[in-house]
Amino acid sequence: MNVWLPTSPCTPEACAGHEGRTASVPHALLRLTAAAALILLGILGAPPARLLPAGPRHAVVRAWSAALVRAFGIRITVHGSPGPRGARLLVANHISWLDVPLVAAVLPSRMLAKSDIRAWPLLGRLAAQAGTLFIERDRIRALPATVSTLTGALLAGDRVTVFPEGSTWCGRDRGAFRRAAFQAALDARAPVQPVRITYARADGGPAGAPAFVGDDPLTASLWRTARARGIRAEVTLLPRIPPGRHTDRRDLAAAAERAVAARTSGRTALPDQPTGPPATARDSAKRPAASVHHWVSSSPAAASSLRTPS
Repeated sequence: MNVWLPTSPCTPEACAGHEGRTASVPHALLRLTAAAALILLGILGAPPARLLPAGPRHAVVRAWSAALVRAFGIRITVHGSPGPRGARLLVANHISWLDVPLVAAVLPSRMLAKSDIRAWPLLGRLAAQAGTLFIERDRIRALPATVSTLTGALLAGDRVTVFPEGSTWCGRDRGAFRRAAFQAALDARAPVQPVRITYARADGGPAGAPAFVGDDPLTASLWRTARARGIRAEVTLLPRIPPGRHTDRRDLAAAAERAVAARTSGRTALPDQPTGPPATARDSAKRPAASVHHWVSSSPAAASSLRTPS
């Protein structure tokens, strides 16, 4: 394995069990069938959807993504506000393949994904049609070009989502945020919006079923998620870090990481920023080589920056 690829200590045996009610086998099969139908619909509908203006297109993406998450029996709760429109770098903790449609259901954006995703049946084609930005994770020399691509997308006014931990974790703990993607936000002078993702059981405890960690096969993760009942996905949109607040990508990554990890009296805030708007809710989570979306380590700094080592 490439020494630059981050890893997580989480394993399916230790982290991905489900405590609580389970759906029957026919019910789970029905959920998987509904999800497959939605993916096919997404592939067929992506080309005409790209022709729509931004507002209607984002509404379609939100509705489709929420339906996909809901097809697995998972309810969505959103806290916080997306704030003004415009380009931004969304940075979230990474638990599952479900993170991708979950974020899109709340705030549609372009995703950063490993290049292997292109070869996945159905999902690879859908990702490409959705404007996903791909990274060759095994080639550290390709990292500056990826940062340049991210910068270009932000300068063009796009929202881009990155999972800077570089690997999936179970949700009970988190990994350090790699710094390279934050250089793109600095170069584009774009705000950074931290996003916290959690999956909870009906009793409020952390849900292990959605976790996609270690050497867990995707098929096993899909089946485990389809069998689980009473899971709620929570997305917390934390206050944005405006451009200029941090001039070094190390400090910017650390501030975003602290915001995602912080929990203060049930509310969330950046250490150097006031708490955002009141929460609102509505209904509607691998090892590096096998995760859905990953980001390679930004060390050494000289190899990962287009501009200034940190």
